Amino acid sequence: MNKQFVKYVPTVFIAFVFVQSLFFKFTGSYETDYIFGVLGAWSGLEFFGNYGGYIIGVAELIASILLFTRWHGLGSLMAMGIMSGAIIFHLFTPLGVVMPEFNEVGEVVGSDGGLLFIMACLVWLSAVFLSLRDLKDPQGILNKIVNSGV
Repeated sequence: MNKQFVKYVPTVFIAFVFVQSLFFKFTGSYETDYIFGVLGAWSGLEFFGNYGGYIIGVAELIASILLFTRWHGLGSLMAMGIMSGAIIFHLFTPLGVVMPEFNEVGEVVGSDGGLLFIMACLVWLSAVFLSLRDLKDPQGILNKIVNSGV
């Protein structure tokens, strides 16, 4: 199989998931308000409840852009870090794995059946794959950083 194809499938997947979620994070959707509200209340960090969606959204946007540059190894490392946080918050906080679904007026109308958590896991696995691939590539930025003695 073509090496570029193997690289771009997980890259496009990560960027797709991150970019499509920006609409929710940057428009103050009920889902985003719920997730970051729960995390803000749990952590005692009120600003995270109010601004966490924007902070994470900006980080996801930066990672998505980096994935398509010569710095793609850093983008994959960022994606891995962002998704590690998401997975940990889903598993070890009151947030939980199954998220509520809201209608257009903010009423809970069901659940996502764990889809958001599953997507976080798939993005994390894709980012790990890309990071390891970049680490092994002699031209990879992660390889250069590790082997530069910095």
